[in-house]
Amino acid sequence: MARRNNRAIPSSPARRAGVILYRILVVLSAVIVVLFIAYRLAARRPDMASEPAPPVSADSTVSGGVESPEQPARSRREATWTFLLAASDQVGGGADTIMVCTYDTVNQKAGLVSIPRDTLVEQGKINSLYNGGVETLKAAVSNMLGIPIDYYITVNIRGFVEVIDAVDGIDFNVPVHMSYDAPDQDLHIHFEPGLQHLSGSDALKVARCRKNSDGPGSYPDNIYDAYPDADIGRTRTQQQLVAAVVKKVLSRPDKIPQVVGTMMEHVDTDLSLSNILWLAEPALGLDFSADLSTATLEGDGNVSYRHNGYNWGSYCYELYPEQALETVNALLNPYDQPLTLEDMNIFQVD
Repeated sequence: MARRNNRAIPSSPARRAGVILYRILVVLSAVIVVLFIAYRLAARRPDMASEPAPPVSADSTVSGGVESPEQPARSRREATWTFLLAASDQVGGGADTIMVCTYDTVNQKAGLVSIPRDTLVEQGKINSLYNGGVETLKAAVSNMLGIPIDYYITVNIRGFVEVIDAVDGIDFNVPVHMSYDAPDQDLHIHFEPGLQHLSGSDALKVARCRKNSDGPGSYPDNIYDAYPDADIGRTRTQQQLVAAVVKKVLSRPDKIPQVVGTMMEHVDTDLSLSNILWLAEPALGLDFSADLSTATLEGDGNVSYRHNGYNWGSYCYELYPEQALETVNALLNPYDQPLTLEDMNIFQVD
């Protein structure tokens, strides 16, 4: 009677590799499922701010002897949020950059509008309000534009540099000739127009550049505007830098942990981590070339203003109300109905 051979038949190297690969895929799949569930549990839809109180006018209705403005019949658009973005001035401590962003996550549309730093409010230039805290600036912007500001995001200079360095820099089209030296600030800016790769410190210099110092003559006669439209051109460049940075971050998910760590250290926001996780999912599908629109509030940058005995100078920026209304309705309005000038508080010098 023949004896049965019970020895196992050795598997081939290819079979063993296949088994190992299968087990790895099973483990990775389990990890992905667990992370996805954790993300879903952690992510929380952001709340919305209350509607700003409309300005009291002569046409307001009177109830019980107390003037109470008539409330417009409008509501917030679904899943649409507004954000104040601000960065401090390295020298004066005020806000060097002020922007408002509205993000419609349903229609995947975003609007980004710059408020020039010298824009006039009753108290003076709006950038000075940042010295009173971001909530003061947030309330002033909401009151001026007539829209609720749901959240703020402020970044210090070091954070701006480190976020860009964390994603290995950005490719950016420098729009104008930049040549400025301020030895007292240890600031030296030298770029020629064209597409180039910028490190974090390079991008910061491009963002800060307002003037050139290589004109004829000696200081201060050799100082002139870097942009034909002065500071408005700089705000346009800052918008483009913000878009380039966000686009680069979203294109490098492997760098997200490092970016988040940098933001936790250098960025101040009233968004919770769970809110950020919720917003990150739709943001990954945002096409910055087609879905993001930018603008700067138009106005006159050669207005003189004195308030409570303080002279704010002759280079204050007075907004054009009708143009501001048009820009806000086109890019920032989170309501299902258009705003009117009566909803806004655009300060005008008498």
